[in-house]
Amino acid sequence: MKVDLAVLKTLREQTDAPIGECRQALEHAQGNLQRALEYLRQNSAAIAQQKATRAASEGSIGTYLHHDGQLAALVEINCETDFVAKTGEFQQFCRNIAKHIAAMRPRYLRREEVPPATLEAETDQGTLDTFVREHCLLDQPFVLDQAQTVGQCLELLIGKLRENIIIRRFVRMQVGE
Repeated sequence: MKVDLAVLKTLREQTDAPIGECRQALEHAQGNLQRALEYLRQNSAAIAQQKATRAASEGSIGTYLHHDGQLAALVEINCETDFVAKTGEFQQFCRNIAKHIAAMRPRYLRREEVPPATLEAETDQGTLDTFVREHCLLDQPFVLDQAQTVGQCLELLIGKLRENIIIRRFVRMQVGE
């Protein structure tokens, strides 16, 4: 199948995935941009799952300080090598996640960290899912791209950089809180 170069360019701009992977995704999706995007997401998730057992002991701390000096967020994000930790893309991801934390006020990193008593208080599944989307960082819609969760953005980065990447911990501080 011949891939439309304009669609290939659009897919590359939207995902930053390598051109070869974008071409493969479009061929698999028979030229459909939305199906190609979904294919790349699934591929990134599979890569993330494969890399999950690898040690991630390097990394960086992303920071955000609001212009009025009243709000700040810090996030530690780890990866496998210092080479990846120093890349502009990894550094930008760290900054973006810190901004997200400042804006969205997550209380927990993932669903498993929510105390059982809190989960039990959310009696029906719909309310529980809403609680998790509002308070667990990896399940929140990403503030810079509401179509994806923070966890999905992380998976895409893992797929692109080909390393295990972990959001280790975060803190949000606001004056008077």
